[in-house]
Formats: sequence, C-alpha cells, structure tokens
Amino acid sequence: MLDVKPLRYFVALAETRHFGRAAARLNLSQPPLSRQLAALEASLGVTLIERSPRSVALTAAGERFYEDAKAILASIEQAAKNARAASVGDSGHLTIGFTMCAAYSVLPAYARAYGDAWPDVTLNLREVVSNDLASQVLSGQIDAAIMFPGAQSKDLDTRAIFTEPLCVALSRAHPLADARQLSIAQLAHEPFVMASEAVSPSLRATIVDHCAQGGFAPDVRFEVQLQQTVLSLVNEGVGIALVPESMRKAQLAGVVFRPLAGAPTISQMLVWSPSNRNPCLARFLDIAGKRRTARDEEASRAPAHSGAGAGKQRYR
Repeated sequence: MLDVKPLRYFVALAETRHFGRAAARLNLSQPPLSRQLAALEASLGVTLIERSPRSVALTAAGERFYEDAKAILASIEQAAKNARAASVGDSGHLTIGFTMCAAYSVLPAYARAYGDAWPDVTLNLREVVSNDLASQVLSGQIDAAIMFPGAQSKDLDTRAIFTEPLCVALSRAHPLADARQLSIAQLAHEPFVMASEAVSPSLRATIVDHCAQGGFAPDVRFEVQLQQTVLSLVNEGVGIALVPESMRKAQLAGVVFRPLAGAPTISQMLVWSPSNRNPCLARFLDIAGKRRTARDEEASRAPAHSGAGAGKQRYR
C-alpha cells in the first residue's frame, strides 16, 4: 500500500508547480521533498514530474495521479471525520423498540427531536410485543425500549418518561357511549377485551386492581397481544376496554373514549442496558431527559385542576 505522506507531498507540488513553494507549504526543506517524490515515482514505476531549473510540469501520468491522489486524501479526511462523529454519537445507527401505546404518546416527539438534533444518525424504530422488549435490550437486538413497567432485569436501567390515566373504550353503539364520564362500578357487568398478563403484566394488573376497587373481577371475554387489536374488537361491539388515554389517537370510527372517574394511571418506561456503548444511545437519553424536564416545568406552572379534567397526560 502507498504511504499517504508522499501523496500529500505530490499534491502540494502539483498545485504549486515549484519545489521551493511546495516545501514551504509542507514545512519541509526541499531535499527531503525531492527524495520522497523520487521514491514515489520509483514505487509506481512511472514518471510523474518533468523537472527543469525554473519550473515543474506534470506528465500525463502525473495529471491522472494528481486527480486520484486528491480524491484519496479527501476520502481519508472524510473517513477520519466520520470516525470522530461516530465516536461521540453524531452519526451511526440507533434502534429503539416500542409498544403501540408509545407510538401514540411519546415516540413521535422523541423521534422528531432526535432526528432534528442528529440528522446523520439512522434511527430504526421497531414495534415489539411488550414482553419481548426487555430481552431484546439485554441481547443487544435493540439499543433501548419504551415499554410498560415490568419485572426488569438488574442488568437494565429504567426511567419513567410518561404517565397517563386509563380511559374507557367502547363501541359507539353501546348504551353507555353518550355518558360524559363513567365510573368503574358502571362496568361491573360488561364483557372486557384485555391484553394478556403474559404480554402486558403491569397494564393487566392495573386494570384488574381498579376493577377490584369497584367490587368486581372483570369478565374477560377476549385476551389479545396488541392494543390495536383491543380497539378493533371494541369496534365490533364484543366488549369494552380500559386503555391508556393516548390510544384515543387511534381514531377508529366505531369507537368512543370516555373518561373514567378516579382513573388509575400507567407509566411508560425508557429501558436500556448500562453496558451499551453505542454513543448514539447517550444522545437519545439526553433528548428524553430534556423533554421530560421541559414537560415537568410546564406542568409545575399550570394551574391545578380537579374532577374529570384532572387526568391529563404528563411526562415524569
């Protein structure tokens, strides 16, 4: 392989067409420059320079080599810049796993903020069933996850980033659809559509516990994996559901969402491995922290509310 230093020497001579000026640009004396260029020609087996007492001209081979040498040096410089950028997270790849609820709450804002701040990072967003997210973070398949709380591994770090109340999703044709607000007791005899305990244990436990406070155990007619499927079944009128309030954004034509008095809340967690050395991850964690801080400050300035209007979405 060619040493890069002779390429730099040759480009300087080709651009100045003078040994003395080229040597001055390179902070060299002229004899070492002449020796380096002679060695370069010998290694290539071609004459690059036509020498005369007053000037330097390039041969046809020299003109061609000058263009290629410039391109090589520019490529090396760009490679160095890319390496430096990747080392601090200014470029590279980042993979974030998420549940459907995150797609309707924090994920779009996070993705936009991160993309605006670090446009040279490829951000891969991967929707995953909730109970698979932690294992994929541990295995390194994804760099971080936005998910409901669960039995987290001691090898993972977590941060609560969003908390919201549950609300009631029911068919537009349901007798309770016109109510402005519902109590849990009004749902005691309704068939429920619910995510399975294996898929979303914390969400399932929150719903079951709230029903218990209303004096009943929910009649779970359908168990599914995805919140979108929950709403699709509600749309068909086969049952009602308690879902995170952000799922209102799903906007199924046949589904209405009603506030739940004294609604319990569910948090979404940002989960990552502290052993992950992807510098792009640190940038994402920083974005998440700044958005949480900004939202907390906004909430602290807002006037307090009570009653049905109290359960607003909020970062934590």
